[in-house]
Amino acid sequence: MAPMSVLTRDEAQTRAKLLDVHRYQIELDLTRGDEIFDSRTVIRFTAHADGDTFVELKPAELRSVALDGHLLDLDTVALDENRMPLKNLTAGEHELRIDTTMRYSRTGEGMHRFTDPTDGETYVYTQLFMEDVQRVFAAFDQPDLKAVFELTVTAPKGWTVLANGITEQQEDGSWRAAPTPLISTYLVAVAAGPWHSVRTEHRGLPFGIHCRRSLAPYLDADADEILDITRACFDRYHEKFEEPYPFDSYDQAFVPEFNAGAMENPGLVTFRDEFVYRSAVTDTERQTRAMVIAHEMAHMWFGDLVTLRWWDDIWLNESFAEYMGYQTLTEATRFTDTWTDFGIVRKAWGYDADQRPSTHPVAPDPVAVPDTASAMLNFDGISYAKGASALRQLVAWLGEKDFLTGINTHFARHKFSNATLADFIDSLAAATERDVHAWADSWLRTTGVDTLTASVTAEPGEWTLTVDHAGSRPHRVTVGVYDRDPGGDRALVLRERYETDVPQNPAPPEPRTGTRPALVVPNDLDLTYAKIRLDETSEETALRGISGVPDALTRAVLWNTLRDMVRDGDLAPASYLETARAHLPEETDLAVVQGVLTFAATQVADRFLPAHDRPAALATLTSLCRDLIRRTEDGSHPGLRLIAVRHLIAVAAQPDTISAWFSEGTVPGGPELDPELRWRILGRLAVLGAIDDAVIDAELVQDPSATGQEGAARCRAALPDPVAKREAWEAMFATDDLSNYLFTATAQGFWQPEQTDLVRQYVERYWPDAVAVAARRGPAIAEAAGRWAFPVHAISAQTLRLGEQCLTESAPIPALRRKLADQLDDLARALQVREA
Repeated sequence: MAPMSVLTRDEAQTRAKLLDVHRYQIELDLTRGDEIFDSRTVIRFTAHADGDTFVELKPAELRSVALDGHLLDLDTVALDENRMPLKNLTAGEHELRIDTTMRYSRTGEGMHRFTDPTDGETYVYTQLFMEDVQRVFAAFDQPDLKAVFELTVTAPKGWTVLANGITEQQEDGSWRAAPTPLISTYLVAVAAGPWHSVRTEHRGLPFGIHCRRSLAPYLDADADEILDITRACFDRYHEKFEEPYPFDSYDQAFVPEFNAGAMENPGLVTFRDEFVYRSAVTDTERQTRAMVIAHEMAHMWFGDLVTLRWWDDIWLNESFAEYMGYQTLTEATRFTDTWTDFGIVRKAWGYDADQRPSTHPVAPDPVAVPDTASAMLNFDGISYAKGASALRQLVAWLGEKDFLTGINTHFARHKFSNATLADFIDSLAAATERDVHAWADSWLRTTGVDTLTASVTAEPGEWTLTVDHAGSRPHRVTVGVYDRDPGGDRALVLRERYETDVPQNPAPPEPRTGTRPALVVPNDLDLTYAKIRLDETSEETALRGISGVPDALTRAVLWNTLRDMVRDGDLAPASYLETARAHLPEETDLAVVQGVLTFAATQVADRFLPAHDRPAALATLTSLCRDLIRRTEDGSHPGLRLIAVRHLIAVAAQPDTISAWFSEGTVPGGPELDPELRWRILGRLAVLGAIDDAVIDAELVQDPSATGQEGAARCRAALPDPVAKREAWEAMFATDDLSNYLFTATAQGFWQPEQTDLVRQYVERYWPDAVAVAARRGPAIAEAAGRWAFPVHAISAQTLRLGEQCLTESAPIPALRRKLADQLDDLARALQVREA
């Protein structure tokens, strides 16, 4: 892929001052074959003064350009990378017509094309975020040049075309979408193919959910649940927001090989189609799907109705949708415990990101986001999880009533337009007497994680909590006070919860009546964003009795504390494993079990412990999973049992048990093996050298789906065979044939802790090969190469040195550079933990 010039903030500001863009008329012809499609664009705009500017496009072929009816000579007005210069514009109205051929993508960027291996049907969809509009149609591609979009699509016979507005098939067979309201270029969406659709109507609007035909039975099975969640969230947002839903329909399309979780295109949200479950899932996974539905719907207001002016304010989109997604799901659906999952999964993502050298403020200074390439790097745990945590703390501090008043003021002031952090804070300030500007400066403009360290002193009949504060932010926290239950072995009972401010008042903290508690938990309801360090007695209680804490959210706070302590070298990895072994068999919350087992296996066993201690760690985790399986034999906790089965497969050191499950098609006592579990088992058996290509090929005959193709690629790359490793490496780095998903699957199989000697030669090869493939194939593959193809188990000073040399000397593209820098920081942390 040839490089594209990135748009700078200064260029965007200059162009926004010069132009008003009114309307796009876009015609796409998707009948040109497997590689290309035609794109014709008419843009009507006004220049406020005489001047020069440019329009972005990245065509396979540029056929013609006409400005105000005059064809431009393409020999003299050459396309400069992705920019067509528009010289000597005069003040006034203009019409630009551009006729091009464009290329389909296989990396999830631009117009992605996918042929389903199950039935041979083909689907295309757009993902135009940030700067990929120009791969589909010519545009003044920046978020603050909103316009009306009219779209016409010619598609193969038998296809349905979905778009931002209601689509209708015309007499000539083409499809025409209703004109949009004013939206940004990156929010335009098209999805075309022989979709299976379930349609309904709610509050006078057409609602639809769509997927590939081969997934139809699975979508139908969950259609009621998906649509119920959609309706409940839609209604709840209308209770919260004074502005009504601003578009003419609400479609949700589950599309193949999608890079993100979902994309908030107005009226046509696109989701990765792994959310159409074709195998058994836990209730927490269903909750995750529901949260994404709620998250993307929140964007219809915050992101689509009101859009950021420049990409430094991406947190205004993502933090708001993240917070609203979890909160609204809790309020409006059966998923009433969503903040536990947020605490154990999403918050950990934010804490990790915020402790790396690449950290940035939730709302970075505009000069820190000078162009689109740098902006793309900020889609991380800070913009999502930390930002949502900051908003949750803001609501706790401000009160929900004033918060929603400010939000509604913001919508009213800026609907169908663009806004900045300053605009948002001004809207909140209008709703309260509190100093919201000072809050924003301390919470949104700073980096790093504060640490709250508790100490407890006791006198006869009273005790006192002091919270030492390392950091700069004010915190409003709930303190949980627990005693041992005299009638229970490990049980703890809540004595009281009370609120306090950190930093505490200059005066000494007030003592509280009663004996010294067994456990004191600062941030008990997880309402703030900070690392917690317990007092000595409470730490011992947590290590010895965490399963006795009555509330799942409190247990999540404590497990996160232990996790942070391991990462910081304050708790031995073996102690974390011992605590998990002792207490996880008693855990009832699925998100907690999943989060703790994942950290214990992928970080503690695979990275933080020395290699010679890994077999014992795997044995501990195997024993833990067996206990969970025994505990769920009565069928009362199918989700818990499924998690335990999955993790036992992942940590199996010998093939006998899981090989028997595979042969019998079931785990004794259930569950029966569905395709997802069968591929999991084959993946682990491949690592252990217990299967060969013939077994993989036979399973692929039984499951030729896209997921099956990915499972087979993962298994082949995992085989402990030099030829298999060479072929996998060449598929990833020597050719550009793999789609984004097949690249990821191959990378996931390649590096295995059990195969350190076999893949040692590839550690050194990784750096130049990753740099080269990222430069050729662009940001999506760069992300996959940096995340999944990184030699994550090569924990050594030599690996660290090679990586640092790559960053210094090899000039990786920004997306890869950021990923490598983060991976190397995690590697350095693993080395420090091993040495602690």
